Amino acid sequence: MQELLVNLHMHTPYSDGFGSHAQIAQAGLRAGLDVVITTDHNVLVIGPENYYQENGRQLLLLVGEEIHDQARQPQKNHLLAFGIDRELATLAHDTQRLLDTIRQVGGCAFIAHPVDPEAPAFHEPDISWVDWSVNGYHGIELWNSMSEFKSLLKSKLHAIYYALNPRRVAHGPFPEALRRWDELLISGRRVAAVGGSDAHAFQGNLGPLHRTLFPYEFHFKAINTHILTPTPLRGDLFEDRQMVLEALSRGRSYIGYDLPASTKGFRFTAQGMDSSAQMGEEISSKFGVTLQIRLPYQTECHLLKDGKIVKTWQKRENCTYITKEPGIYRVEAYLTYQGKRRGWIFSNPIYVH
Repeated sequence: MQELLVNLHMHTPYSDGFGSHAQIAQAGLRAGLDVVITTDHNVLVIGPENYYQENGRQLLLLVGEEIHDQARQPQKNHLLAFGIDRELATLAHDTQRLLDTIRQVGGCAFIAHPVDPEAPAFHEPDISWVDWSVNGYHGIELWNSMSEFKSLLKSKLHAIYYALNPRRVAHGPFPEALRRWDELLISGRRVAAVGGSDAHAFQGNLGPLHRTLFPYEFHFKAINTHILTPTPLRGDLFEDRQMVLEALSRGRSYIGYDLPASTKGFRFTAQGMDSSAQMGEEISSKFGVTLQIRLPYQTECHLLKDGKIVKTWQKRENCTYITKEPGIYRVEAYLTYQGKRRGWIFSNPIYVH
C-alpha cells in the first residue's frame, strides 16, 4: 500500500480565508503534502481542482465545501462535502436531505468539528454538531485544529499568547469527540475519523505589527490525515480523486500530529488464519487474530477495544496483541512535546467480528 499525506478543511478568499488556491497548493508542496482539500463556506469553487508542481514534487488539490444553515443561530451542524459536482448549500436547512443528496451525486460527507465550544471572551458561540439523529455521513472530523485553539481563548491575553506560540496549542481530540465517535462505532455505524486543519491564514494586526496567524504551511505540518491507497497518484484527476475519497470514506487512514515528529510509516494491521485486514476493514475472530502496531519510533501506545483501553505499551516501536474477542479495535499514541503530553496518532478501527 502507498501512504499519501492529506490535509483537509481549509478556506480561501471565496469565504473567510486569506490565501488563494494556488498559494495553498504552494504551501502544501513546501510542507511535503500529497493532497489538500479546500472547503469554503457554502460555496463550491469550480476550476482550481488540479495537480500543482514545484521543484520536482506534485500535489493534488481537490475542492469540497463546508455547508451549514446560515439562517440558523448559532450556526451549528457544519458538514464537509467532498467529491460533489454541484452547489448543495441550498439544502443546508435539511441536514438529512443534504446527506442523501451528497451520496446520490457520488460524494462523501464528514461532520465538521463535532465539538466546537464557545469562546465568550470573543463572543464566539458554541457551533458543535447537534443533529445526531441523521444518518448517511461517512465520518467525523475527530480533531480540528482551530476548534482546539478556540477552546483556549479564555481572554485576549490567551489569544495573543497562543497566536504567537502555535506549537503549544494542540493536545489531542476533545474527549467528548472521542466518546461520541466510540459510541457511534459501538452502535454499529462505520464512521471514519479524519483530522482537519480548518486553516484560514488569518491576518493579525496589533498597532504597527502585522502577522499571519496560523499560516497554511504551519497547519500543513501539524494535524494531517494519512491515507493508504493501492497506488501512488497516477496523474488522472478523476481516478486519483476517487482513490483519495474512497480511502477517506472507508477509514483506510489515521490522524497524525506531524509537528512534534513525523507519523509517516505508522501501521495498524490484523492477521487471521487465512485473512488479513488494515484500518477500515473487518476480519473474523475465528481461530484468533493477531493485531500488529508499528510506530515510527518508541513512545506511549494504547490499544482500545470498543472505546476502552485493553493494552498499553511504553517506549515500544512494535506492539502485538492476540485476541479471540470480537470488537472494534483502534490505536492511540502519545508523546511529550513542548513540555506536555500530547496526542500523536489516532488510527481508524479494525472491525473484528
